[in-house]
Amino acid sequence: MASLRKCTASDLQELQDISILTYKETFDEHNSEENMNTYLEAAYNKMKLEKELATPASHFYFAMVDGEVAGYLKINTDEAQTEPMGSEALEVERIYIKKKFQKNGAGKVLMNQAFEMAHELGKEKIWLGVWEHNDNARAFYDKKGFVETGSHSFFMGDDEQTDLILTKTL
Repeated sequence: MASLRKCTASDLQELQDISILTYKETFDEHNSEENMNTYLEAAYNKMKLEKELATPASHFYFAMVDGEVAGYLKINTDEAQTEPMGSEALEVERIYIKKKFQKNGAGKVLMNQAFEMAHELGKEKIWLGVWEHNDNARAFYDKKGFVETGSHSFFMGDDEQTDLILTKTL
């Protein structure tokens, strides 16, 4: 069973490594190499991740399995949310699991952390964006009680894609 470890500034390299690996494992086959490289450099460069780790309303957690980082979670509240969803909302901005650890409970452990934090902070809902063609993730969120409440454009380099907004009322 996976355990949790809160990320700190000293985890910067490990956070960058798991971010790039899990993003590539999830989306590489669906995107051009150029668009993937452009996105990864913009989203997961060390300066950006360092700033995100230092943001008080953002929280990162590693899922640990047998001493190895199996995946990670990024939660945003208040002004750190990527879209204005209000002070009663908590955003799950990123939840990624290495392929070899998928379907072994690591995602559940991370999502339960998001639910716990939402309850502790008195939030009324949790929301996230998921690529419309990420069927595995959508099935996972469906099991957790999320429902589609909207959509927005997501740019992967020059390729406009659609992310579905999913929400769970607590």
